[in-house]
Amino acid sequence: MENPFSEGENRVIRPPATALVIFGATGDLTKRKLIPALYNLAHDDYLPSCFVVIGAARTKLTDEQFRNDVLASVKEHSRRPVDEKVWARFAANMYYQPVDGSVADDFAKLRNRLTQLGQERSENLNYLYYLSVAPEHFGPIAANLKHAGLVEEPSSGTRRTSLIIEKPFGHDLESARTLNAIVRGSFAEEQIFRIDHYLGKETVQNILVLRFSNGVFEPLWNHNHIDNIQISVCENIGVGSRASYFDNSGILRDIVQNHLLQMLSLLCIEPPLSLSDANSIRDEKVKVLRAIKRFSLEEVATSTARAQYSSGFIDGQPVPGYRGEKGVRPDSETETYVAMRLEIDNWRWVGVPIYVRAGKRLPRRITEITIYFKKAPSSIFRGRQIQDLEQNALVIQVQPDEGIAFRINAKPPGPRLRVRPVDLDFEYGDSFAVPSAEAYERLILDSMKGDATLFIRDDEIEEAWDLLTPVMRAWGEDGTIAPPLYHYEAGSWGPSAAAQLLRPRGHRWRRL
Repeated sequence: MENPFSEGENRVIRPPATALVIFGATGDLTKRKLIPALYNLAHDDYLPSCFVVIGAARTKLTDEQFRNDVLASVKEHSRRPVDEKVWARFAANMYYQPVDGSVADDFAKLRNRLTQLGQERSENLNYLYYLSVAPEHFGPIAANLKHAGLVEEPSSGTRRTSLIIEKPFGHDLESARTLNAIVRGSFAEEQIFRIDHYLGKETVQNILVLRFSNGVFEPLWNHNHIDNIQISVCENIGVGSRASYFDNSGILRDIVQNHLLQMLSLLCIEPPLSLSDANSIRDEKVKVLRAIKRFSLEEVATSTARAQYSSGFIDGQPVPGYRGEKGVRPDSETETYVAMRLEIDNWRWVGVPIYVRAGKRLPRRITEITIYFKKAPSSIFRGRQIQDLEQNALVIQVQPDEGIAFRINAKPPGPRLRVRPVDLDFEYGDSFAVPSAEAYERLILDSMKGDATLFIRDDEIEEAWDLLTPVMRAWGEDGTIAPPLYHYEAGSWGPSAAAQLLRPRGHRWRRL
């Protein structure tokens, strides 16, 4: 299919010459997401005209062994079949350098390799380092890069050097602050790109366009017209190979602290000065996070619900309970489901409840944002056997099928005046005739351009952890105050306690 952005005013501007070094190059994320994303960018001709990839890990591999290893992964995980000619051009610029993140001499060898590749191409390459490693390695790798002379000051004008780090960004407020300080010891904040792949999804990016390019929405985007907001991040899978990590984090840290709060902050921001100014947008996101009411320890018990799945059925197949999963402690109290009632304490959103939930082993995989508008008066229909009018709802589905729907009330065909809700909707694939790119494609491309709009700043992380600190404290240290750990059957929509959070305001969870 022809690339719709290859010609004309919508043509994508390529990034400058770049060397991308992926630490943790033999790991799962690199194989499943990063290299397939880079291949698809190469297929779409979005990569710089001069571009090299260096895989870096402790395993001893040759360039050719690395290329062959990742090719198998690209064939399995790429969103499109591998084109041999495209792969040949891409793979010719892919290299491997054995690097132990704690050994300074290995970084001197990496510096020599980067210098050599730049000289061979007669290019002054920007350096982009992707840390696809555990958080405990962020500091040593960043420090060794700095010590080896592989980090330029932002104002040097020699080359742009940037660092991409994956979540988790700490496990609480104190550790997040410590991690930020450690990484900033080697890189300036403007050089650090903290990646949350949800921000690369088309529908999440479209939130800003939907609000600020359509005159029908922004005037209504406030407490005068919006009744409540719901955000759901639902998975039908269990913990799989991540059991040891998940059992020490839980879904509050794994999903709510990052993915879910990032979507919420984008949805509820004030108009930024410019959609082209990364810090203008990120400033407004921080204001939203700062304005969310903090819980007292007592409020945690009435405004949150936590639960853990027991055995049940998914798609007709039996699945074990969480404590029966391999790698999970048999007496684990880790939550696999959380629901919360939040409120943003500012003029725009005062009094609007925001209900969020996230869970594993639910009936289906879906991430969805729903904005419920206040009901229209029904007095005009009095005597027409119309009991109640449904609320208008704007539904933004982030995954698996990216799209937006707006629910309205309309008269169905027939001689009798009746009212029935109908959806006006579109899906990206149908409306734009091209499949959505994977989130990592957009995020890697933006990082090469130096565009930090869709990346997370240090103060965003710390505000999110600050919000959740009383929840974690009540669930842990002050467990006598917290709601109990409920259980729900795998394949159900979670515990009944989650529904109780909505009942005081007469609301209920949207049926997914």
